[in-house]
Amino acid sequence: MVLLAVSCAAVGLAAVVGLQGFLVGRLDEQLTEAGNRFAVSLEHNGTVPDDHDGDEHGDTRRQATGTFGARLVDGTATHAAVVRPSGTENVSLTGGDERRLAAVPADGKAHTVDLAALDDYRVLVTSGKDGDVLITGLPLEPVEATVHRLELLAGIVFGLALTVTGVAGALWVRWSLRPLSRVAATATRVSELPLASGEVALPPRAPESDPRSEVGQVAGAFNRMLGHVEDALTKRHASEERLRSFAADASHELRTPVASVRGHAELALLHPGPVPPEVTRALERIAAESARMGEMVDEMLLLARLDAGRPLERHPVDLTMLVLDAVTDARAAGPDHRWTLELPEEPVTVTGDAHRLQQLLANLLANARGHTPVGTKVTVSLETEATAAVLTVHDDGPGVPEDIQPGVFERFTRADRRRTDAPGGGAGLGLSIVAAVAEAHGGEVSLRSAPGSTSFTVRLSTE
Repeated sequence: MVLLAVSCAAVGLAAVVGLQGFLVGRLDEQLTEAGNRFAVSLEHNGTVPDDHDGDEHGDTRRQATGTFGARLVDGTATHAAVVRPSGTENVSLTGGDERRLAAVPADGKAHTVDLAALDDYRVLVTSGKDGDVLITGLPLEPVEATVHRLELLAGIVFGLALTVTGVAGALWVRWSLRPLSRVAATATRVSELPLASGEVALPPRAPESDPRSEVGQVAGAFNRMLGHVEDALTKRHASEERLRSFAADASHELRTPVASVRGHAELALLHPGPVPPEVTRALERIAAESARMGEMVDEMLLLARLDAGRPLERHPVDLTMLVLDAVTDARAAGPDHRWTLELPEEPVTVTGDAHRLQQLLANLLANARGHTPVGTKVTVSLETEATAAVLTVHDDGPGVPEDIQPGVFERFTRADRRRTDAPGGGAGLGLSIVAAVAEAHGGEVSLRSAPGSTSFTVRLSTE
């Protein structure tokens, strides 16, 4: 539309300029053919010779209506008249008109002059016999009227052309881009799919049009890309399923030998006979590490079951009582921390698996206890919103490092390797279990941490 408008403007401008130049040229030809007969008649004080036809003001033979004549002596007009249909009419020129006429050179060429007493005129200047200047002119008004009519006509025609072209072009573009709109709709549906994990079913392919057109080529390339993505997602899901199955099977198979090792170590410690201190210490470490390994196996097995989507129990759970019990246990396990509770007056009830929710609470409190120094204040608060219960565990410890925060809920993520690599440290699965349990209950967990203030917030639906 912009290019068409520029083209129409260029054509219209060229037509107007060309027509104006043509008409002005014709006017100059008429002015040359008329000569200075009318102006010469004014040179004789309005007296017309006997062999000429005219009136008391000048010779008007073969003079077009509107012809202007003037006689200047030393830049002052002695006579000035214009031809009318009824005869010749005297014209009173202003001082400005006289100066403009006097400034026109007598070069035999027509020039445009704006006369206040009349209008725009094309004038031709010749020298008289008595040292005066004779001026003959024709009006530009017919030329300007014709040019204005052309401008109006061009504006109407080009305006209609632009309107019709704009409407037709918009309809044509909309029709021709319909396949691209369907491609965009398919892309939007794909962008709304949960592609991060699990089995993903991509929507039907976008319809392809003429492969020779740009739109058809885009649709074809997009469909090929979707096919490639679908193949990659299928392979990834199969790999995840194999890994999940392996983790579940390995965890299940490890439970028995780990329990056996722990049992034999504890049985050896109960031997009534004398046992060297070094052997006692080794048996104690075996028992402790086997207990730690047993916990890790149980956590991995739980994650594998949650990943597999196994349904949890769905019963009403008094979340307030779970929080009270969890804080009591945490206070016993970490007496050097300051534990505080902020609970609503009414009990908060959610629907879910009480055992898993208790494990979620225990992991959050164990994380706060294990990654903060002695004397840290840990506040556990529970409140209700419109359709959710909000559990927050806040501490004033050193905070989670910024480089750890984006993946803090991923498996085997450790915020303090010096602590967790030590005997009795965790495997980095606690917060992963928190996130998995919250998600299995249709909720979510989030972290907001800075030095001196760390908050883990769990939202669980109460509906």
